[in-house]
Amino acid sequence: MSSVSLAVRDANTMLRRNLLHARRYPSLTLNLLLTPVMLLLLFVYIFGDAMSAGIGDGGADRAAYVAYLVPGILLMTIGGTVVGTAVSVSMDMAEGIVARFRTMAIHRGSVLFGHVVGSVLQCVMSVLLVGAVGVAIGFRSTDATVLEWLAAFGLLVLFALALTWIAVGMGLVSPNAEAASNNALPLIFLPLISSAFVPVDAMPGWFRPVAEYQPFTPAIETLRGLLLGSEIGHNGWLAVGWCLALAVLGYVWSTSLFHRDLT
Repeated sequence: MSSVSLAVRDANTMLRRNLLHARRYPSLTLNLLLTPVMLLLLFVYIFGDAMSAGIGDGGADRAAYVAYLVPGILLMTIGGTVVGTAVSVSMDMAEGIVARFRTMAIHRGSVLFGHVVGSVLQCVMSVLLVGAVGVAIGFRSTDATVLEWLAAFGLLVLFALALTWIAVGMGLVSPNAEAASNNALPLIFLPLISSAFVPVDAMPGWFRPVAEYQPFTPAIETLRGLLLGSEIGHNGWLAVGWCLALAVLGYVWSTSLFHRDLT
């Protein structure tokens, strides 16, 4: 077999290992998935009328706020899901299984690629589940074309890939699972200071640049525009740029840490 075929085979083996772990120990994934679902239900049914009146023209419209909220919650779901990846990578490094893999004739990078691909698949499944909850409580995207749906799906996958590589790096620099979970908290915290819940224009002037140019806001506005037909403007390029930059940064950071630990 060629070196490429061996690398693909080993990465596929590591992917199956990670998916098997996720199936046997679903509590971490379920706990991370519960947060966006609870926030979605909380902001729709408890704060929905007040929030919609505050960001609208003064009239409460819960259905309109559901449409506004769901795209942000979907991206927040990705941020929460990849926290589990940071914890999983940290556990692998701390428990010595990676050192055991070193004694086997496997491709070095397959360990990380197995984590990354498995995390992206878990992100997609989590987004589908949270999206189903959104549809159940009234979210509709009747104006989106097939091309816009495909673009929205592509953005979600690209965003998941970018955050996963960052989460892998966070897991590698963490001495244990608890530290990895704490280090990855910004991936959950950043959506709270984005346009996920209220428009950036409704925020104080001194705070707007922080919310507007962080990675989540342009991605949320792009997804919102694709699904609801609202204006995307420059957010599309910003979202793709952030995704590519984070993916490259996370890849270089993670692989350098991983190979350094194996030397």
